[in-house]
Formats: sequence, C-alpha cells, structure tokens
Amino acid sequence: MKTPARIAVILAAAAGGATALAGPALAGPSHSGGGAVFVATDGTDGNAVVAYDSALHKQGTYSTGGKGGVLNGSVADHVASQGALTLDRAHNLLYAVNAGSDTLTVFGVHGDHLNRLQVISTGGAFPVSVTSHGNAVYVLNARDGGSIQGYLRLGSRLVKVASWHRRLNLPITTDTGEFTHTPGQVTFTPDGSRLIVTTKASTNAVEVFGVDRLGGPSAKPTTTVVDGAVPFAVDFDPAGRAVLAEGGPNAVATFTIGHTGKLTQISSVATGQTATCWIVGANGVFYASNAGSGSVTTLTDSHGKLTSQGNTASTPGSVDAGINPAGDRLYVQGGATGTLASLAIGHGGKLTPLASVTVPDSAGAEGIAVS
Repeated sequence: MKTPARIAVILAAAAGGATALAGPALAGPSHSGGGAVFVATDGTDGNAVVAYDSALHKQGTYSTGGKGGVLNGSVADHVASQGALTLDRAHNLLYAVNAGSDTLTVFGVHGDHLNRLQVISTGGAFPVSVTSHGNAVYVLNARDGGSIQGYLRLGSRLVKVASWHRRLNLPITTDTGEFTHTPGQVTFTPDGSRLIVTTKASTNAVEVFGVDRLGGPSAKPTTTVVDGAVPFAVDFDPAGRAVLAEGGPNAVATFTIGHTGKLTQISSVATGQTATCWIVGANGVFYASNAGSGSVTTLTDSHGKLTSQGNTASTPGSVDAGINPAGDRLYVQGGATGTLASLAIGHGGKLTPLASVTVPDSAGAEGIAVS
C-alpha cells in the first residue's frame, strides 16, 4: 500500500528540483473552436512553439525559454525522436523539450493560445521526448548513454523527483551516426502501468519499465531486442498492444506486452517506403511517416494483425504526426522543408491531402501536438 507518509517522503526528496517560473511569451491572437495544432521549431538560437488553428491558419508563436538542438548526422529530423511535444488534454498543459539547453518547458493551453509557466532541468543531456499520465511526467535524454527523468505534476507545475531518474547506459556515439544511435521515444502505456523506451540502432531494443501507483519506475527495465529493426517510435492499439515503427526494415510491427514487460511479436508489415520511423493511430488505424519517401502509410489493425492500405504523399521529409480528437484529421510535419500538412481521414482511414503551410524557421524540426 502507498501511504501518505511515503508520498510525503517523495515530495520532500523532490523539493528543490523545480525552477523559477518563466514569464509569458509573446503571442498572436487567440482563436476559439475547431482545435489547434502546435509544432516545435527546434531553433538552436531559441526554441519556440508555433500555434495553428485546425485549418492551418497561424495563431501565434511562443518562445519556450530554451534552445533546440541538432544530433550529428541528422537532416530532416534534428532530434530524431517522437514526442518532442506532448499535450496533456486533461490538465490543459503542453510539454516541450529543449534539446540544446537540457530543459523542459511547461505551457498552459487556452484554445490555440499558450502561456509559458515553467522551464525545468531534465537531469540529463539532449532531451528529445516527453510523456505524461495522470500526475506523472517523464522526459527522455538522448545523449551520454541516455536517461529518463520523472516529475510529479502539482497543479500546473512540475517537481523533479530525484529517485525517478534512470540511466539507460546505452553505447555512446558522437559521430555522424549519432541520430540513428540515440534513443527515440519515451511513452506511457495507455493504462499508465509501464514506461516504454525505444533505443533505435543503439541496441535495437525496446525497454519497458514498470511504474508503481505513485508514478515511480522500476529499478531496471525489461529489454526486448528486435534484431536489425531500429525501433524508433511506438503507439498502441485499442487493446493496449504496442505498434512499433521500425526504421531498419521500413516496417510496422505489433507486439503484446507480457506481465514482465517482455514483448512478443504478432505481425509485421513492410511499408515499401524509406525511413519509416514515426507512428500514430486512432480507432484501430495507424499512420506511419516515411521521411525518405515524403509519404504516410495507412495500416488497419485487427486484433494485432496489420494490413497495409497503401501510401499517400504528404510532405517532404515526413516526420512526426498527430491526429485530432475527432479522428478526422491527420497533421504531418515535413522536416526537410519545415512544412506542416493536413490530411482528411475518411472511411477505413483513407487519406486525402487538404492543405500545407511553411512553419517559420523550422526546417529539420519535429514535435507536434493536436488538440
């Protein structure tokens, strides 16, 4: 049983981890209704989040108070990750990693208007991905062998918990292959009971940490090696099975997650495209972004068995993507040119391109969240 005394001990240990609050950033006019799309610029002189309405009309630009970064060897994907922006819809908060300054920014979300609330250290080098569930938030640091750092959300602020830090101890690479050999994503499973980390070509593995009722991670992860897969990004089907984008074979695979955290593959489907690295899904349909082909592959899921529904041209260097809550719009970032494209989702997941805009100063950037 998790007692109030134990909670108090964790909070006390976390004290001092929070930074001073940052002031509000300059913004454009607020837009009401229809949802919003937020994208990161990853600017090395100053990271920012640009807000659009659902029709891709720009609504404002918001400084994160930190800097973006570029992994060695990257071209269309400077942080080579999924989840550089994460939206906590339940609490109207947006989390943004600042890879170049080793910090995490917390924004308050008001429609398509943002208010910067906090900038806090990530406890590691080069943060690339962030995830949240309930009152727990975790960030993935990619460099120096990789690490995860956890926080408690108290209202609209984060408090770093020192005991929720775990080193991944991955091989360290600093040459032009760094962007393929650093971890790619941290994400909670839908029920919040596990944290999943993808290691890409570093160890070709998926690492699964158990999470206790307070949000703390297990001492060590359960590791599943998927030889040659370059596991990059992961999402989940309605039954909680993992759906993994594999950059090695340019494929998407499904896995069950056992009670020990071990992954067992169910199916795998090749996309026929290049640089299949990002995956997002809704209502049993998944969309894999193929950076090398500038396309999105649509896949339907039936009890873990995937079926390809073909490829749709999206935007040059297609990277991170997001789906609106209604499930009828897909938004895809184009890292090669800094574009943002919207596509209508029709029957059976069929995609129809709608619009495309250039996000200022964002070539190579990734990080998208849709409300």
